[in-house]
Formats: sequence, structure tokens, C-alpha cells
Amino acid sequence: MDIYNELQKILDAHPSGAPKSKYFDEILRLTFTPDEAAVAAKMCFSPRSVEHISAATGVPPDKLESMLETMCNRMTIFSAEKDGVRMYGLVPTIPGLFEFPFMKGGRTPHLKRLGKLWEEYHNGAMGAAFASSKTPLMRVVAVEKALTSQNKAHPYEEVANFIKNAEKIALAECACRVSIGGCEKPKDVCLIFDSPAKFLIERGYARNINKEEAMKVLDRAEEAGLVHTSNNSSDKANLICNCCPCCCTILRGRTQLDLPNAFATSSFIAKVNSDECNGCATCADERCPMEAIEIHDNMAVVTENRCIGCGLCVTGCPSEAIALQNRAAPSHPICSSSREMGMKVLQEKGKLEQFIEIMKR
Repeated sequence: MDIYNELQKILDAHPSGAPKSKYFDEILRLTFTPDEAAVAAKMCFSPRSVEHISAATGVPPDKLESMLETMCNRMTIFSAEKDGVRMYGLVPTIPGLFEFPFMKGGRTPHLKRLGKLWEEYHNGAMGAAFASSKTPLMRVVAVEKALTSQNKAHPYEEVANFIKNAEKIALAECACRVSIGGCEKPKDVCLIFDSPAKFLIERGYARNINKEEAMKVLDRAEEAGLVHTSNNSSDKANLICNCCPCCCTILRGRTQLDLPNAFATSSFIAKVNSDECNGCATCADERCPMEAIEIHDNMAVVTENRCIGCGLCVTGCPSEAIALQNRAAPSHPICSSSREMGMKVLQEKGKLEQFIEIMKR
């Protein structure tokens, strides 16, 4: 088997997926040398020591460590330190192989080529594969300023708690807007937490920020009309993406590909107070990323099955005529942990046994 085909099959075993495609084949060939692909095809998604990987690949430790460091510096694998030992593991397609190389910003010829390939891959195969399970991997988190004391019942619905509970925070460029370049929304609004944050900061692809700075990032994102998204679990946030509907992989799963399980909506829905609404159309024309609001007879009307509960219409309404209310029934329940979410997605995609075998390496 071609080594790139073998690596594709390994990456496809992850909950994010990596379906076979001529575009992904070219991505892999631009991302990994043949020797690097041969090493990566023997690795797993949990970090292992150089000695462990050397035994699996037959590459001498000194040569292997140099190769692994080179791959880390290009963001094609990741590293972490445990008990003073440097360890290395695979990164999935999303978030990982796609996003990490773009997080410095910039549009080199190499990144431009990769960006075009990822766009073709997303439209033709990756988007559908990512959203092919009933359990979404990502979810919308409502703008906190749109919440009232009545619907602040769960800490995992309050985006400020994600920042409060993080040990390490990294700020990076939004890979989607860097890659696609479809709008002028701010790019430096991608927040990553804890272990991935440490790795990105260490390799120069993100900068370390404190919690106060992170809150200001959220404010900028909300003012710009960007949607908060995070992993679909209630244990802890791994990241906060601030997404636009024209560039961002997550939102485009619905806005462009019309995939119902591309992400989970928030637990809220927008409701219009007809006595307060003056039909100014700010919500419809400027704030709603899903085109879920129309103006009829000088009043905003919400199409509920399109509303994702982001709250941007609430904070943008000059007459304060819109509020978020709890949904009668969430479209997708929030998983209790990232582990539970991953296991459910793997079962639904029929990949659980394959993934377990890879993780035994």
C-alpha cells in the first residue's frame, strides 16, 4: 500500500475523519515527506516517547527525534512533555492538520496551495465526513451578554467559564479566515486552552495571553458578529472558535453544505418582542449569520429551525427587542465529557474498533 494511503486510513479512524480524496492525497504529500509519512503511519493520537516510536518504526532515536521536531515545527504532529520526557503524537484533520499551519497568519505560496486544496476537500468530502455522526463534535455557545440570570443555569453554557477554568490560554489567527480570505472579520480571535495552547505557543504559532486579554478577545469577536463555537462536551473547553458563516469550516457545514449535524446549536433560541421591535432590520441584515431572521410588516420574524441560538441578534438589537429563551428540546444533547463524545461519534461512524487498535500502539 502507498504510504500516504496508509496514513490517510490512520487519520480517518479519528472521530474527525479523513475520507479518501485526491485533494487530501495531495495535502498529505505537501505536508509529509515520504519518510515522515512512514513514521506518522506508525504513530497514534496519544503522545509516545521517541524510544517507543523508534521501536515501532525502526528509525534510530537520534535521527527520529530530529525528524519529529521538524514535523512539530511545521505543525504536522504535536508534542507534549510528561514527567520531563518529550513525547509525540498525531494530530487529527480538524482541529489540527488543517488549522495549525495557518495560525501564524500570512499567505505564502505553499499555504495558498494548501488553502485551495482544503477548500476543495471540505466541499467534496471532509465536510460531510466531519458531520456524518448524529452526535456533533462542535457546538454553538451563546454570546454571554445575551444571557439573563434566568437562563444562566449551566456553567458550560457561559463562555466566560471556559476562560476562567483554563490553565493556559493561547491566541492564534483564525485558520479559516486566513485560508479562505472570504471576509474582513478579525482574524486574531482563535482561543486555545491548556495542552494544545502550550504546544502552539512553544512552536511560535500562537501567543500566550491572560484571562483578561481573552475576555477582550470575546468582546471583539461579539462586536464583529462572530459566533462562539467549542467542543460539544460539558467537562472543559479545548478551544473557542469565533466563526463567520463565509469562511469557517464549522458554520459552513450548515450555511454552505446544509448538513444538519455539522454542529449542535446552543440551548437557546431567539424570540422577538413585537411591542418593542421597530423593524430596523439590524438583526436580519447585520447580525444573524444563518439568515434566520426576516422582516415582515416592519417586524423581525425568526425562522426557528434555522436559529442556532448564538445571541448576536440580541446584542445587536438597538431597541432591545430580542431575547434568548431556552429551547423546548435541544437539537443535540451536550456530551458529559470529550471522551464520551469521541466514543459516541466513533460508534456512530463505525470506527470504534479501528480507533482502539490504533491507540494500542
